Amino acid sequence: MKFDILQVERAHLPEIAALEALSFSEPWSENALNLFLSGDAVAFAATEGGRVLGYIGMLLAPGEGQILNLAVLPEARRNGIAKALVARLLEEATARELGSLSLEARVSNAPAIRLYESCGFAVAGTRKGFYRHPAEDALVMIKTLS
Repeated sequence: MKFDILQVERAHLPEIAALEALSFSEPWSENALNLFLSGDAVAFAATEGGRVLGYIGMLLAPGEGQILNLAVLPEARRNGIAKALVARLLEEATARELGSLSLEARVSNAPAIRLYESCGFAVAGTRKGFYRHPAEDALVMIKTLS
């Protein structure tokens, strides 16, 4: 599967909101996704023929970033899209001279945990009851960049 990775633009938000609804029990609204167009965050979309196949977003803070969401369309999974999105985000974090990236992942989400571990993230702890629907703990994962 051939795809391009682009910085998220306003035109991508309706498709990203639909992908959120497919992927998460508490999806972000299209309005909430406007965060990715602000200076406080950055996001990238994997596209094929103008169609959004997946996306990743990161909240920015002085010296660090937090990966907020990563999702890939069910029919496009297992094609390297998620790994390419993480790699692009790591490039951006390095270019912005961030010292580290962190994220939370459901303890039951073995594919996500494997993906992040393969990209150099390590488990740093657990957030009890972090997720609500369904209730579940989160693993906190961190990658040091500098």
